[in-house]
Amino acid sequence: MGGAPVAEVATDQLQVWVDQDLCTGDGLCVQYAPEVFEFDVDGLAYVKGADGELRLAPGSRVDVPEHLRLEVIDSAKECPGDCIHVVRGSDGVEVAGPDAED
Repeated sequence: MGGAPVAEVATDQLQVWVDQDLCTGDGLCVQYAPEVFEFDVDGLAYVKGADGELRLAPGSRVDVPEHLRLEVIDSAKECPGDCIHVVRGSDGVEVAGPDAED
């Protein structure tokens, strides 16, 4: 069976987080969605909130801006480190990333 229906993902608030232990520092996510992802001085990608501040605590989640949903989902799918997790805000089910059901 496929993952979440597209309509369901399109209407639900999404959140994203990065597992820095798996981050390769490749930078695809920063290229896809620089409003959401940014490198810190350690060379690893982190998410940042609407205020532009990096969320440095492990497992920190931020809301995905509606206009960047596809870019954030694509970054999770293309990430060579499989370290980006995109989850539905309502129930925490992963819709893109290493734990998403295909």
